[in-house]
Amino acid sequence: MKLLRRMAYLSVLTVVVPNVVNAQEPLLNLQEAVSIAVQEDPWLTASKQTQEAFASEAIASSSLPDPQISLTAASFPVDSFSSRQEGMTQLVVGVSQTFPRGDTLSLSRKQKNQLAQKQPFLRADRIAKVKTTVTKLWLDVFFSQQSIRLIESDRALFEQLVSTAKASYTSTEGKARQQDVIRAQLELTRLDDRLTSLRQKEEQLQSELSEWIGVIAKSRLPDDLPSLTLKKTLLSPSTIPNQALYELIKEHPVLQATDQDILASETSVELAQQGYKPQWSANLKYGHRNDDPSGNDRADLFSAGVTFDIPLFTDNKQDEQVRSAKYKTEAKRTEKLLIARQLIANLRNTFVQLNRLNERAALYREELLPQMSAQSEAALTAYNNDDGDFAEAVRSQIAEVNAKIDALAIAINRQKLIAEANYLLLSGV
Repeated sequence: MKLLRRMAYLSVLTVVVPNVVNAQEPLLNLQEAVSIAVQEDPWLTASKQTQEAFASEAIASSSLPDPQISLTAASFPVDSFSSRQEGMTQLVVGVSQTFPRGDTLSLSRKQKNQLAQKQPFLRADRIAKVKTTVTKLWLDVFFSQQSIRLIESDRALFEQLVSTAKASYTSTEGKARQQDVIRAQLELTRLDDRLTSLRQKEEQLQSELSEWIGVIAKSRLPDDLPSLTLKKTLLSPSTIPNQALYELIKEHPVLQATDQDILASETSVELAQQGYKPQWSANLKYGHRNDDPSGNDRADLFSAGVTFDIPLFTDNKQDEQVRSAKYKTEAKRTEKLLIARQLIANLRNTFVQLNRLNERAALYREELLPQMSAQSEAALTAYNNDDGDFAEAVRSQIAEVNAKIDALAIAINRQKLIAEANYLLLSGV
């Protein structure tokens, strides 16, 4: 009867099995894991550096080209190379400055700033993705650890079951058969194999989590499953039109980052249109002349001028450059449309799955788990009263533990879907 009471107690265990451990053992909760992952993400640092680089480029691109200085020895006679012999002989110093076409400088600065302003949106998206990824990994590790605890508790029960079967088999009054002893030992061996597999999976998941948070990923997790909260609930996601779903995701950082790409691409069109405008250059020259052979003073010479090109043949150059820039802009708009469609599809699918998991969770909580517990207890009671089959008692107990693990998997998957939905519903920076 002690075994019966033990079986009845274990059969009403909740999905998550508390584990009494040393109070000094550090626990890694979900919030701490997410916080460490975000703080230690080098991508965010690289993004800030990229933003600073674009800001510096914006200042540099709005500056005029450096002026050019020329030094010329002009019209020296080749027979004597004397600077006094000929009146046209000069030592000339010149300076010239080029002015880019139209509004090229201001537009270049504008475009670089637009690309710089893309980075905060990318960082917001990255932070949200890191949080979602680490949350899912943490939940997977949690599932492995709690599954191990459930099976370990079941293993302790089977150890008692093996001992009871052996004692009953060797007793002259016992009703157990040799096959009952063998079956109990076989199930115990299967549980050991399952535990080994789960521990292997746990170590694999901890290694994946350590990529984000380091060796602290090997820490033990709390026994309580964290409860994530949805930013917004969709009651009938399958019937909601795309436009309504777009309103929920239109401020997503990844879309706002694409908007910055579109703005920068539109500026590229304006830059290409500057090719129709001339490029100007101004130059100043000062020529020094020595006195003539008789000692008479010769006047120095000064000249100033401008040069500019005339974009006459635009068919194969400027026209095509503008056309190319416009196509690239349209390609960016199409890219945004595709991203939005993907976000909408993912959001719809996530809420459909979440609704189904909610139904399954309620079914397990209200019907399946209580029924499995009652069946397991009834089968064990019947066996202890010599009115039931040993194999059925074993199967019932295994089925109950499997149902608890399935219920745990549903709870974990539900939290993972909530994390995914919250990422999709993200807005702002």
